[in-house]
Amino acid sequence: MNIVDLHVHSNKSDGSLTPTELVHYALEKGLSAFALTDHDTTAGIEEALAAVKGKPIEVIPGIEFSTEYEGKDIHILGLYINCNAPVFKAHIQSFVDSRILRNQKMCARLQEAGIDISYEKLLSEFPGAVITRAHYARFLLKYGYVKSLPEAFDRYVGDHCPYFVPREKVTPKQAVKLILEADGVPILAHPVLYHMSDARLDKLVASLKEAGLVGLEAVYATYNASEERQMRALASKYDLLISGGSDFHGAAKPKLDLATGYGKLVIPEDILLNIKKEHNKNTKIFFTDLDGTLLNDAKEITPKTRKALDTIAANGHKLVLISGRPVLSVLEVKETLHLDYPGMYIIAYNGGCIYDCDNDRLLLEKRVSLEDAAHLVEASKQAGLYCQTYTDTHIITSEHGPELDYYTKTIHLPYHITEDVIGMLDKPPYKLHTICLDDRSRLEAFCDSLSTWAENRIQMIFSNDKYLELIPYDSGKGFALKYLSEYLGVAIENTLSAGDADNDISMIEAAGTGVAMLNGAQSVKDIADVITPADNNNDGLAEILSSFFTK
Repeated sequence: MNIVDLHVHSNKSDGSLTPTELVHYALEKGLSAFALTDHDTTAGIEEALAAVKGKPIEVIPGIEFSTEYEGKDIHILGLYINCNAPVFKAHIQSFVDSRILRNQKMCARLQEAGIDISYEKLLSEFPGAVITRAHYARFLLKYGYVKSLPEAFDRYVGDHCPYFVPREKVTPKQAVKLILEADGVPILAHPVLYHMSDARLDKLVASLKEAGLVGLEAVYATYNASEERQMRALASKYDLLISGGSDFHGAAKPKLDLATGYGKLVIPEDILLNIKKEHNKNTKIFFTDLDGTLLNDAKEITPKTRKALDTIAANGHKLVLISGRPVLSVLEVKETLHLDYPGMYIIAYNGGCIYDCDNDRLLLEKRVSLEDAAHLVEASKQAGLYCQTYTDTHIITSEHGPELDYYTKTIHLPYHITEDVIGMLDKPPYKLHTICLDDRSRLEAFCDSLSTWAENRIQMIFSNDKYLELIPYDSGKGFALKYLSEYLGVAIENTLSAGDADNDISMIEAAGTGVAMLNGAQSVKDIADVITPADNNNDGLAEILSSFFTK
């Protein structure tokens, strides 16, 4: 079971680890995702997202707002926030300004008590951090004014101490509204910790639900079984999602660990999936084949189709390039044609892998076993057919003939020629590829000869009349489409796929709306929901995209 942690702090607020260190520690702990939710700041998000590139883990951009409600400090988490939303950025700056003023006043009061402290000294002691009371406590401990962190709060910086200066805070409702304006998911953090009566907490949750609250932190490091049940019941009463987190701070809370809290915390990935579904409830995905579909015969995107793609991205929807090509070849197309939209994914090798472009990491891999790959290479040789396979960077084949030349005119990958094809592979391949340039019937006969052996182990599908794709039985474009849609929390009815060849059939059947190109194979048209009014050279997709992605 994959586990996550949706409430984590870095040293950009009052945690002890840098955002980069958090990423590495989360990997050590086996997390599939964590949310960076520093207090009233998103200063660590960019660093965390940079650190996670190429790593098998997701960093969720988040924040934890400190708000005030009837004299109590109430915390609202925001998950999947757009840190660059203009309104959000303006409010964050106002929070920073408010904290600075409060901290300057607190330092002045502590100076009057004989403590050698200033706001400038705090900043130099904790560079880059948003200064909180935890930083004061660590400063006082380091310089011998107290013997423990709890003593610092009891004597100097606690709510009722003479040196404490409260800062101006937003209300919980205002925080919920701000998170929604930043396209985030607002969550009421650790309700049990507010020590409210049941009636008062119920009143708070009811008012926040009306304001747009989406979730409640019902799984938390300090909860006992009874408290968790109570919070789950409260969430159910108001139709709120469940969230969960450790509230990890590192050395500031030395006995509380990431992911496991005080030892028994478990936050299953399903909790995150439900939050993703809510976050992406209005998001749609366009899964598009490249050759013969998105690209015209000159391997370009027509201006009208490009404009439709721009509109899709501007409205917050996602583009997924899905192809039989290797990942590097699809990336070449993406870069050459300047497909630089946020949140893009690549599904390559006919569903063999899913690549997250923003974070430079693989989400899914399906590979042909080396034993099966050896069988297919030998069977192709016995049938007198050209066969190639792939490492992550090269084409591997036993002969350099017209088939390889034809393939590499479009797919610009380097190649190795070797008698020992399987010996050149450093790991099992995503697919094998048999090519016959002049007689499709030979490829069809090859399929027939392997049909009994291939059952429940290999799919054999045509990507055009010259190419026979040999992929794992449990792979395919349709499987990858479903997997990625579920991973992103996007309902299948909000997916559109388009293709032109037999290897596109599974994704056209899997999508909410499947589109066949007018120039496509009849087998594709027979199963599609829609056939484009024009071919790939004449903006065939543009009208379909405009009608599906209306806003």
